[in-house]
Amino acid sequence: MGLVESTALFNTVTGLWDDAVLPSLSEFIAIPAVSPAFDPDWAANGHLAAAVAHVKSWIADRDLPGVELDVVQLPERTPLLLVDIPATPGHEDAGTALLYGHLDKQPPVGGWADGLDAWTPVVRDGRLFGRGAADDGYAGYAAVAAVEALRANGGAHGRCVIMLEACEESGSPDLEAYVRHLTDRLGQVTLVVCLDSGAADYERMWLTTSLRGMVQVTATVRVLDSGQHSGMVSGIVPSSFRIFRQLLDRIEDSATGRIAIAEMNVDVPAGRQAEIRESVDTVPGFAGAGIPFADGVAPVSADEVEQVLNSTWAPTLSVIGADGLPKPADAGNVLRPATTLVLSFRLPPTADSAAALEAVVKTLTTDVPYGAHVELARLENADGWNAPELAPWLRDALDGASQEVFGGPWRTLGVGGSIPFMGLLNGIYPQAQFVATGALGPGSNAHVPDESLHIDYAKKITVAIAKVLDAHARR
Repeated sequence: MGLVESTALFNTVTGLWDDAVLPSLSEFIAIPAVSPAFDPDWAANGHLAAAVAHVKSWIADRDLPGVELDVVQLPERTPLLLVDIPATPGHEDAGTALLYGHLDKQPPVGGWADGLDAWTPVVRDGRLFGRGAADDGYAGYAAVAAVEALRANGGAHGRCVIMLEACEESGSPDLEAYVRHLTDRLGQVTLVVCLDSGAADYERMWLTTSLRGMVQVTATVRVLDSGQHSGMVSGIVPSSFRIFRQLLDRIEDSATGRIAIAEMNVDVPAGRQAEIRESVDTVPGFAGAGIPFADGVAPVSADEVEQVLNSTWAPTLSVIGADGLPKPADAGNVLRPATTLVLSFRLPPTADSAAALEAVVKTLTTDVPYGAHVELARLENADGWNAPELAPWLRDALDGASQEVFGGPWRTLGVGGSIPFMGLLNGIYPQAQFVATGALGPGSNAHVPDESLHIDYAKKITVAIAKVLDAHARR
């Protein structure tokens, strides 16, 4: 594990978090840096630029010899903060460790608990509340604190580049352009650390080993040019809703939720299945913990291993939006001209999202019942990610860090959401090692009211990342 001593490292990290990170991170929470998808006027409003400037200023005041900070902004794209920290002497040949996070935020939404709101930082019961605390404002601070703590305790690190983007919550549409633009500056990336992932509990370190991909389509089924009295035309004009039901039956078994499209189904690797069983044995019930089921509602499966497989490796369909349906109070006896649904598919990590999207389009538009018109808009797709096998040095580093910092073995987690950065970097740097982890654990409430960061866990993750960076430099 290298020469750096864990107790001293933890003490330094704790001091950095208490004295420097938490005050600045609290100020960051107060910046309403909503992601571009939710703020079309983001450039004029200037909140994303303010968030980037705030974090840049904090890093500039830290004791990082030789650090270079650069706000990179390509035309018509969101800003990106690049922090380039030279290697400790003698470790210049370790390659680049690329550490990732993001500074944009989800919308505030309503319904926060008494005394809390999205833009007011509050520390309560060991948590820092506020939008962006856990998702993912803490990441840049943790990365810097890990490097500082290493330097203060005789640790080593290779060149570290911290990349903080500002459009992740919008699906990272700008990220590939920036990575391509910065390829020469990034150099030989041999380690990627993503701090935008999560944990199933706060008792151990969790490593994310897979992320699902996605396909999204807004589909409209149209049968009339204008609505008609349902008493006069029903039975003559087919219902657009019924036609939509038939089209969805081609895609999804409504009894089980299983997706029939072949391009969306894959074989789950045996190793991932074994990891899932191990995680379920270690933390029983983690898959469904915290889900606010309505009274009496059961999960899709009672088997916990199947729950995890369903949420990480099985394709799923969620209808996340609709149009053409009036509110109940406004509903008259009208056969509506059209029904619009937003179809959101989650794909297995190894599925080809482009092929899956093509299959969805074909399924929705071929041999449509009654010759109804199907209009498609806002077609999106993104591949998932299946982590490469761990190199022996990294497995040893994780084993040691987990035992020394958390007092037990690390475990793995598949994540049902997407982090486009991971698949992108894996494709560009296929020889690199990947550590995807983070502080988004139970009660973090990302994207919803009462988002919070578990402060002690964030400190431990910071120490663990420092240990991994030390091992990367000395491997």
